[in-house]
Amino acid sequence: MPLTRRSLIDAAAARFGWRRAYGDTTEVDALLTEQSETAYTAAAADHAALATAKNTNALAVQPGVLDARGRILADVLYLEGVLTGARNRGLPSEVIERLEDVVDHGH
Repeated sequence: MPLTRRSLIDAAAARFGWRRAYGDTTEVDALLTEQSETAYTAAAADHAALATAKNTNALAVQPGVLDARGRILADVLYLEGVLTGARNRGLPSEVIERLEDVVDHGH
């Protein structure tokens, strides 16, 4: 009997008399994609319901917004310092341009 290479799954299926459910992965991929989309849809609906239940008015959201704004401003200030240091040290113009883009985006 010639030695042929086969996967571990094929060997186990032959040994135990299992029948493989799928011949190729396209059906499995389609099923997994469908299940993922269903799960994402359910999660998005749950997330939206939880967010609206907790945040019934603008005052409930305001502390979180102020905290996020403060952290963003601190990050932009740090990046402005990095940009100034890059200019003072004569780093390549490409690096300086990218840092300028980041700082502009932060503003």
